[in-house]
Amino acid sequence: MKTPEGLKYAKTDEWVKLDGDEAIIGISDFAQDQLSDVVYVEFMIDEGDTVTKGDTVATIESVKAAADVLFPASGEILALNEDLADAPELLNSDPYEKAWLVKIKLDDPSELDDLMTASEYEAYNEDRE
Repeated sequence: MKTPEGLKYAKTDEWVKLDGDEAIIGISDFAQDQLSDVVYVEFMIDEGDTVTKGDTVATIESVKAAADVLFPASGEILALNEDLADAPELLNSDPYEKAWLVKIKLDDPSELDDLMTASEYEAYNEDRE
């Protein structure tokens, strides 16, 4: 499984790409592998909404299970990846590039300080497999 360097990872399997006070959020390769074939993505928020750390970003449904994706930080939604409505399978094939979920303007980037590095996340997942 891929775990790119330069991203931060939550124990709930979201990844975050930080760029100043903005971030892109998606689900990890580990998460998509556990879900199996993704068939549907439903966003629980809209562009312009203000969200709080722990709020639900989206619900992802697969042939195997359904899972909520949670915000690892608070802020304002700048963009949703609408491509996932027509092509939810992108979450399986390209979870780190084409299948990002949301872009957010962070209220406080330090909320991400407790997230894991790629190597920490890989070690965390070894105990879960």
